[in-house]
Amino acid sequence: MQIESASTLATRLGETGYLADDELATIVYLALEMQRPILLEGEPGTGKTALAEAVAQALDLPLIRLQCYEGIDATQALYDWDFPRQILHLRALEAMGGADGPADVGEAEKSLYDERFLLARPVLQALRDAPAVLLVDEVDRADDEFEAFLLEVLSTYQVSIPELGTVAAAQPPIVVLTSNRTRELHDALKRRCLYHWIDHPGLEREVAILRSRAPEVPEALARQVAGIAQQVRSAADLVKPPGVAESLDWARALHHLGTTDLDLESASRTLGALVKYREDADRVKEALDRMLAR
Repeated sequence: MQIESASTLATRLGETGYLADDELATIVYLALEMQRPILLEGEPGTGKTALAEAVAQALDLPLIRLQCYEGIDATQALYDWDFPRQILHLRALEAMGGADGPADVGEAEKSLYDERFLLARPVLQALRDAPAVLLVDEVDRADDEFEAFLLEVLSTYQVSIPELGTVAAAQPPIVVLTSNRTRELHDALKRRCLYHWIDHPGLEREVAILRSRAPEVPEALARQVAGIAQQVRSAADLVKPPGVAESLDWARALHHLGTTDLDLESASRTLGALVKYREDADRVKEALDRMLAR
């Protein structure tokens, strides 16, 4: 799908339920036009992952996700060989007498590294299946070595498989990297990307997001939920301030209970949808009466 402008992209994203402001829509549009990766940083729950999902949906492209974690290496990102199937293949060759002589041994070894035994992991899959959206989620959880590997791939959009040769993307995938900023990423990776910090939305935008993603929730209730969420986030002593994802969960939970007007009892009973630490729940419960009175 051809996107003519940032405003067109914002409209397309809005049709998926993702409301992007002008700055974010512009950065994503430029990334598409310049074929550059996008690096999104921000607090958890601000919609970084959801943006990649919305871009894939808006452009009608497959979404391929690589979830980063401590200790991840290139094998988990690129490819592996299907060892059990390779063993079965060898046994089949032996049963047919195809590996009796020295010459057949070489052919048998070569056949083990056939395309049919290749297990493509997310990065290789994105290069082979492009156009696609490759989401590299929580890249800050990976180590420096993996970050260097990513930088190399994103510089050339190709990888080398010793047994098969080089695999290059016919068209670079749309790459979205997300970071919760648990550590600083290296400048070299940041220079390769277009950067955007996603902050928690203001009240009116949060209300609009709730109405877009959960249209079954009455507008008055959505406004009350967003208002409380905004106040909770402003508390400096929380372990983890709630994101928009938690606001959505809370609004839906209240709706499922038949709540149309947020009161102290319904808010207290459903607070586990908004905050996820006992200390935070205790602090919020103590302040709920005051928050609801605003």
